[in-house]
Amino acid sequence: MAGPFGATSQTTDIAAPEDGRTPDLSESSRQVLLWGMRDKPLPCPPYNPGLRKLVEGKATWAGPRSIDEVQQGFLGWHENGYLPHRDEPGLVQFVTFRLADSFPKELRAEWAQLLAIEDDRRRRIAIERYLDKGRGECHLRRAEVARLVEGALLFRHGVDYVLRAWVMMPNHVHVLFVVQEVPMWRVLDAWKGYTAKEANKILGRKGPFWQDGYWDTYMRNPEHEMRARRYVESNPVRAHLVSLPKQWGWSSARFRDAYERLCLGR
Repeated sequence: MAGPFGATSQTTDIAAPEDGRTPDLSESSRQVLLWGMRDKPLPCPPYNPGLRKLVEGKATWAGPRSIDEVQQGFLGWHENGYLPHRDEPGLVQFVTFRLADSFPKELRAEWAQLLAIEDDRRRRIAIERYLDKGRGECHLRRAEVARLVEGALLFRHGVDYVLRAWVMMPNHVHVLFVVQEVPMWRVLDAWKGYTAKEANKILGRKGPFWQDGYWDTYMRNPEHEMRARRYVESNPVRAHLVSLPKQWGWSSARFRDAYERLCLGR
């Protein structure tokens, strides 16, 4: 794979055409978005003392990775000190990443108690409900920034991964996609690394744009995937931003036909 994502590029407007075709990018942006990522850093000691043992047990249950998977950079079951992750080819993954200021320090009293919830599922639900309140600067409300992020998702669709659903909310992003030959962590690093640099140019700012890391859940079966897809595309409705999913300008819902098929032209 060519050129690291962090390579220098010119300011570029990555527009996602209304017909869903791959955005027309400049050559510099194409090189920036091609995969050739740095090595994944080793995980730090876990914030949750039981996390490493949990992940080791899941890795044993899943069995060893193949030589090809190891060479391609797939990490299998692993942790980053805070959250468990499963990175293997063929998985359908539901991932969430958020803006750096989506949990503002000055509003810590609002959200600090959410982190103390012991049950993982209840904690995640509570955190996502908080995100839907739209705290922070909400840079993704800006059409040019949302267009940039959506364009980055669409750019390698059908090449390095297959998109199933997505939504750009004011301060976070949900994506449902099929992992192929490029490890999930590389995909996320590329999406976030490129869009952070270009969004900061658009906004005339410096500093972190995205919060470190991401949440991911792999889909166990088609029913699980369908629930996740509906969750993603109905997020703007739950947040009282629109009345119907198709009314939101930065979601896969607007690309679905009468049979609910995702229609993205190439």
